[in-house]
Amino acid sequence: MEIGRSLGYLRALRSLIKGSKMTSQIIKSASLGFPRMGARRELKTALEQFWKGNISKDDLLKTAADLRKRHWKLQKDKGIDVIPSNDFSLYDHVLDTAIMVGAIPAEYKANGENNDILKTYFAMARGREGNNDCGCGNHHIDSNIKALEMTKWFDTNYHYIVPEINAKQSFKLQSEKLITEFLEAKAEGIVTRPVLLGPVTFLLLAKCREDDIEPLSLLSRLLPVYQDVLAQLKSVGCPWVQMDEPILVTALSANQKSAFDYAYKILGDAEKFPRIMLTSYFGDVGDNLKTVLSLPVKGYHIDLVRGKKQLDAFVSHIRPEQTLSLGVIDGRNIWRSDLNALIDRLKPVVEKLGTERIQIATSCSLLHVPIDLNLEVNLDDELKSWLSFASQKLDELHILCQALSGNAAAVTGRLAANKAALNGRKSSKRIRNNLVQKQLENVKKDRARRASPYSTRHEKQKAILNLPLFPTTTIGSFPQSPDVRKARSDYTKGIIDKTTYESFITKRIGEAIKWQEEVGLDVLVHGEFERNDMVQYFGEQLEGFAFTRHGWVQSYGSRCVRPPIIFGDVSRPRPMTVKWWQVAQSFTSKIVKGMLTGPVTILNWSFVRDDQPREDTCRQIALAIRNEVEDLEKAGAKIIQIDEAALREGLPFKEKDKAYYLEWAVECFRLTQSTVKDTTEIHTHMCYSEFNDIITAIADMDADVISIETSRSKMELLDVFKQFKYPNEIGPGVYDIHSPRVPSTEEILELLGYALQRLEAKQLWVNPDCGLKTRQWEEVKPAIANMVAAAKTLRKTVSV
Repeated sequence: MEIGRSLGYLRALRSLIKGSKMTSQIIKSASLGFPRMGARRELKTALEQFWKGNISKDDLLKTAADLRKRHWKLQKDKGIDVIPSNDFSLYDHVLDTAIMVGAIPAEYKANGENNDILKTYFAMARGREGNNDCGCGNHHIDSNIKALEMTKWFDTNYHYIVPEINAKQSFKLQSEKLITEFLEAKAEGIVTRPVLLGPVTFLLLAKCREDDIEPLSLLSRLLPVYQDVLAQLKSVGCPWVQMDEPILVTALSANQKSAFDYAYKILGDAEKFPRIMLTSYFGDVGDNLKTVLSLPVKGYHIDLVRGKKQLDAFVSHIRPEQTLSLGVIDGRNIWRSDLNALIDRLKPVVEKLGTERIQIATSCSLLHVPIDLNLEVNLDDELKSWLSFASQKLDELHILCQALSGNAAAVTGRLAANKAALNGRKSSKRIRNNLVQKQLENVKKDRARRASPYSTRHEKQKAILNLPLFPTTTIGSFPQSPDVRKARSDYTKGIIDKTTYESFITKRIGEAIKWQEEVGLDVLVHGEFERNDMVQYFGEQLEGFAFTRHGWVQSYGSRCVRPPIIFGDVSRPRPMTVKWWQVAQSFTSKIVKGMLTGPVTILNWSFVRDDQPREDTCRQIALAIRNEVEDLEKAGAKIIQIDEAALREGLPFKEKDKAYYLEWAVECFRLTQSTVKDTTEIHTHMCYSEFNDIITAIADMDADVISIETSRSKMELLDVFKQFKYPNEIGPGVYDIHSPRVPSTEEILELLGYALQRLEAKQLWVNPDCGLKTRQWEEVKPAIANMVAAAKTLRKTVSV
């Protein structure tokens, strides 16, 4: 009996000791990726100086290396345990992967470019008209290479370069970037977890040049490259790899699910390769859960911000040897997390799995948020107390890990401050506007549409506008040259007064109108010289918005944007664009378009309040834009363009959610134009998108003319409009504005020929892919001249 009691005591003691070890183990914090550009956009500056030939390749690479080192140190100093490497990119991480595996189309290997991988890299990203030492592509030579196609990264405003592969594609490890950056960090005393875009997602995002081959059929050829790079990582002491497979949050076919099983049975060998943290984000894995849980990987990262309901399934089914990374800090928005609520939510998970099997992480890479809230000296203290940028999100991770590991006393003050800030936001009088809320209730009962169908409107518009076949126009903006940016900056800083600034803008508009008349454009624009950004410009004039000075987020390449912060109810106190439209129209007898940004785009390109449904915020914006449309029409505008560049990027991944989103998104666009006369022609523009699954919604938007980006796809995006028999008019982009190269008249004619194979001549407008703000006048002027020449040539050979 005494022996039994002794054994029982020993068992209890062992249990107590075991439990004590568990609670003393600090849960690890993990970052999935950090912004690349730098707090002062150092990478943007270096890239653009390199492309211009003003700095050397070594200078560019040194700037990149310095930024990586700084960001690794920042994360370490914030107490982050799992720090990523290879999340940095000079242009785009998908392009990095294409280069790594040797998915380089033949034309980029020509003329010796394959001897300079950086030159090849930028040619694939930006196109090339030159062959100089800097690889910038701004000098004319014999060769002329277009950039690869670019499109949106899932439902974000980040653009990735679409890899191109072919049936005979061979893959070979061509870049050691992944290894090099891991060793860079290791030399700084930081053993990172490299980020690698997974093979299945890579292939499913790729474009095959032959229609009769599925990219996944090349998986067996691709996997040896992944095996090679993983083996090299293992050999240099890399314990874990973050394998990003965000395609897992989309609907997958049986064949695609089988591809995951095939790939990870090979790559999941922890004896040969580092342990894999299989990473999904931007939603829940949904019907792919069974596939995911069956894979022989050592860890899963799941997004619990956009996929909250998947937690229980993973906790219940994760295997004993696996680690679960919980993505609870929002990597897509800038609101302070409710840390106390997260602690309550996660405590049961810690109790069930233990501290050693859990990581607390960002929901996705922090690429999509600004770097540091502390830089925003212009924001008031109350608003700042509601916000959290990348650096502050690292602090939130550290606090959560401490509290959940049993060290809550060490962070009690910070948890109390978090609670106070959240309570302050809820009770703030800045959030609600009773008049706006009342208007919103009325809108919900009114499914707005224009008074007459398109066929009726079109005849009336045709009689008034009197435009030729293949009318030419641009999307809206013209180059924001250094003197334009300086004038706006000087005015903002008070260096010049309002009269001086407005005189400068008026002069620029006049020059732009004169040039457009000279080059022969049919429908003119004022050039948007007064606008800093197509969303920010409007947000600055609407109630309920706030703005940062350093809140830059990468859109593509060196292009950065500062998304507005929608913190309260939205309203328009006064007209926003009428004055400058009137200035432009006063210079010409030709039609000048009114230029507006649509409500869905303003919503999707902003950091949106999370305390009411997104659709309610969107309706508020739509009412404000409708007021502006009405004022433009009263002022005499015959054509008004309401851009919805981002409509598709807000589309949910799950079929069950898509219909509802499209219903309210399209309703909001229609609301903006619902009160105009039949004779007023409404245009809209949509950026890089696949339209197959939303063509019905596009038709339901009922814009008189839609312009879309099609040049990189050689008009293939028009196929769905042909199949659908889209009745309204379309302006397919005839040259790529994201590249510095100037298309020839013959090239534009070739693209228009492709368009005529798909649409009737009477439907076609001729315009660039997108706005011209980021380009240089020396590129724009010859390109537009060639575009107009192509339209005039076509009018001579095609009749209706």
